[in-house]
Amino acid sequence: MIPKVTQEIIDLGDGRSISIETGKLAKQADGSVVVRMGDAMLLATAVSARTANPGVDFLPLTVDYREKFAAAGRFPGGFFKREARPSDQEILTMRLVDRVLRPLFPDDYHAETQIMIQLMSHDENVMPEALAGLAASAALAVSDIPFYNYISEVRVGRINGEFIINPTRKQLEESDIDMMIGASKDSVAMVEGEMKEISEKEMVDAIKFAHEAIIKQIEAQERLRAAVGGLEYREYEAEKSNEEILNKVIANAYDKCFAIASDASGKHERSEKFKLVFEEVKALFTEEELEADSDLIARYFHDVQKDAVRNLILDQGIRLDGRKTTEIRPIWCEVDYLPSTHGSSIFTRGETQALATVTLGTSKEANVIDLPSEQGEERFYLHYNFPPFSTGEAKPLRGTSRREVGHGNLAQRALKTMIPADCPYTIRVVSEVLESNGSSSMATVCAGTLALMDAGIQIKKPVSGIAMGLISDAKTGRWAVLSDILGDEDHLGDMDFKVTGTENGITACQMDIKIEGLAYDIMEQALQQARDGRMHILGKLTETIAEPNKTVKPKAPKIIKFEIPKDFIGAVIGPGGKNIQALQAETETTIVITEDGDFGIIELLGTNQAGMDKAIQSIQNQTFQPKEGDVYTVKVTKILDFGAVVEFVPGKDSLLHVSELDWKRIEKVSDVLKEGDVIEVKYMGLDPKTRKPKVSRKVLLPRPPKEDKPKEEKQSTEKKDNNPT
Repeated sequence: MIPKVTQEIIDLGDGRSISIETGKLAKQADGSVVVRMGDAMLLATAVSARTANPGVDFLPLTVDYREKFAAAGRFPGGFFKREARPSDQEILTMRLVDRVLRPLFPDDYHAETQIMIQLMSHDENVMPEALAGLAASAALAVSDIPFYNYISEVRVGRINGEFIINPTRKQLEESDIDMMIGASKDSVAMVEGEMKEISEKEMVDAIKFAHEAIIKQIEAQERLRAAVGGLEYREYEAEKSNEEILNKVIANAYDKCFAIASDASGKHERSEKFKLVFEEVKALFTEEELEADSDLIARYFHDVQKDAVRNLILDQGIRLDGRKTTEIRPIWCEVDYLPSTHGSSIFTRGETQALATVTLGTSKEANVIDLPSEQGEERFYLHYNFPPFSTGEAKPLRGTSRREVGHGNLAQRALKTMIPADCPYTIRVVSEVLESNGSSSMATVCAGTLALMDAGIQIKKPVSGIAMGLISDAKTGRWAVLSDILGDEDHLGDMDFKVTGTENGITACQMDIKIEGLAYDIMEQALQQARDGRMHILGKLTETIAEPNKTVKPKAPKIIKFEIPKDFIGAVIGPGGKNIQALQAETETTIVITEDGDFGIIELLGTNQAGMDKAIQSIQNQTFQPKEGDVYTVKVTKILDFGAVVEFVPGKDSLLHVSELDWKRIEKVSDVLKEGDVIEVKYMGLDPKTRKPKVSRKVLLPRPPKEDKPKEEKQSTEKKDNNPT
């Protein structure tokens, strides 16, 4: 049976378009679509269980995004020729989609839900991750899963002041903005990206431009659902409720929670106080009631605690730790903390602390990116680690989490534009979060800045970061933007808005909105408040270290880069790498050679300057080529009957023939030269007869007048003239 295919076209207004079709593939999924732009095609499916698992009071949503190597006509790298665990780039795309979708499901929908997106065909002029959010939402739109508020995501670039939707990778290289924006029709839900020191107004303009494009993509999803026809949202079991229990919890817990929130205590002390109140609330119920409704009691207590904290902020402008809404927690910093690293720093803000290290290396330490949609390498990268002890917990380590990948990527994007283009090193920054109570990713940015400056990397400008929060009340219209949020304010609040930048502008941002309908005036207020906070933090960083150290540390390697002719690469490396391995061992250096056009690029890394100088001289000796007409200082290494062997550099010599020693006749070479003499010679090029290098000493000496020629030489000349044969 031929499938009935339904399609909608989204016109991007510049000759490009995006199509969404359903009805052909993966029809056993609750919803499936194919999204196409150019030759790029993504298949997205949505499946949700019919019932929620008992005791689950949250949405168990899984978003999976994968790029198939076959989509680009490539084989997977490595020993096993099949796709394995997701790459960091794929994980970042999963997070982008999840963060927009999750808040827009009904609050009481708790059924296991899985969204799977896969790149099936790649187009080098299309960046597929920009289509993933549209594909996920469209798959939900053609299903009966209760997702009523459709979304989409677009990438925004800006070239010469003009905004572009979903630019190509080449266009991004010229762009001063690279932002992903996710939104519903009504409001922006997610922003993430990097910028080249743009202003707050420019950032808002980019978001507004993206939102206009997103609205058109959502309208296409609405048309697609209508065209499919006959779709109704499934019914699901509503979250259980009990008005009597709710009133009992409010009556016995709200005032106590409000008092605890007003007490300006520390994280752990406050947490213990809330636990005691919860135990008091549970004591109000019988064992039978607890067994039947413990989950309900816990949920109502959480809601009461949340309301108390939010009302304290909205009513009195006071926060959990006693700060005002614009106040930044106390900060202290230190550099050069670890003696053996190439650079290190500690950044502590309130109860959040990050220890950053910098390691310097050659191009062979670059981070290789091998994806169907992108191949290349990173010479600057940052890794973020979040161990359980940072929050006072004991948990098993399960490898790098998606959260760690996401936070590390944000910090990397914040700092990377400040690394000079001519920096010869590959740089790895590692942030170890040692304490966490609010925005450890922004602490990582600050610690990373300090560690880079400590390492002697001549960054263009220092970068600081801050996390902003929001508490709002839709009923009364009240709202408050919070600077430098705590972990509880993130958890109980409506927004987590991270902004990084220099004194001149924004370098990266990440915003997650947990409510519908964030107004642009709130966003603008948050950005302005964030700028004030960033400047305050930046002052603390520059008080600690005003500018990058002039040189790298004694234990850090120095790096020297130079070129050699391409034809000499083989000679320097030697058979099976014999020559270069021996040279590295002898000089205690690391030598990397890469081919670039007609040249070999030498990267020489070492901590011992004498060893580095010796390695450089050895390579220069191997690649030495005298230029015709140039004068060289050479050393006599051997005396022969017919001349002398002279050495330009070790391993490169030439014969100085007796006839080229002097204008006068030399009978015995040893009368003029001896081994070890240092003389000057002129390189005459290759001898046309022997094709061997020819040098001359006599051309550098004053030529005697013709009449002063020796008698023997005159007679010889006369004989030649009288004998034409």
